[in-house]
Amino acid sequence: MLIRLIGLVTIEPDGAPPQHLSSAQAQVAFARLLIERHGGTDRDQLAETVWPEGLPDTWASALRSLVSRVRTFVSTPQDQPGVIPLVAQSGRYLLRIPQDAAVDVECAEAAVAEASEAYAEGAFAVAQQLASGAVSNLRGSFLPSHEGEWVNAMREQLEELRLKALETASLASSALGDEHHALRYAEEAVRRAPFRESAYRCRMAAHTRAGNRAEALRSYQQLREVLAEELGIDPAPETEAAYLELLRTPEPRPALRSFTCLDPGLMGVFVVDHRAPRPCSLADHGCVTHPVRSSPAA
Repeated sequence: MLIRLIGLVTIEPDGAPPQHLSSAQAQVAFARLLIERHGGTDRDQLAETVWPEGLPDTWASALRSLVSRVRTFVSTPQDQPGVIPLVAQSGRYLLRIPQDAAVDVECAEAAVAEASEAYAEGAFAVAQQLASGAVSNLRGSFLPSHEGEWVNAMREQLEELRLKALETASLASSALGDEHHALRYAEEAVRRAPFRESAYRCRMAAHTRAGNRAEALRSYQQLREVLAEELGIDPAPETEAAYLELLRTPEPRPALRSFTCLDPGLMGVFVVDHRAPRPCSLADHGCVTHPVRSSPAA
């Protein structure tokens, strides 16, 4: 079973058509119950998440009706007799899903952590594929029809995760000499976070690896101007060090182009040949981050 919270909230049971939640209130209730399933969700907090602008007079009965709708949504014919997937217990709601179920945002988070570890170990091809797969999994909006404190906090967490995935994918691509994807991911990171120095450093590294020192220096100057005009600060020492290194290296060698190109339409489809990251429970469901093994493109 695959559960998607990015984009349209969906449950994709094995061998059955996908099921969708159309109600915005049911979507946000299900999302919070799912993410907090290990410890349960307080009833009052769930109600405040569903009605962030103030609880209606009949909120208790309305919440029970909403929980009943979510319970129906997560119930499957394979449920064991007497096992209720969503129960109320001591003022909290506990959601139970099958052990082999996978949640898209949780798999993306695991992939980004594995990608960072692989990059630190010098396994750049593995890092590139894991990070690019996470970027693909995180395409789309989280509960776009709902607002509120909890939803906004989740969006911030997912945006930070997306930026880490973009930066790792860019740095790994630079290390592999894959100029196109290195710049593509770095540019997207800068566009999404115009004050984020690490994103600019990725772009500087991508231009440097491509042999374009002038563009790398221009990227640094852009960052310096943005920080000075908008925040009144100078770049961090790490960024200054990268800039000074650029000045000491006037003619960097172009990257060797001995890499396997990634098809932009098949981002995240990869084979791990040199490293064996821990298995992902999405593997049997066609996960973008951890798909079924296939041969790399020539």
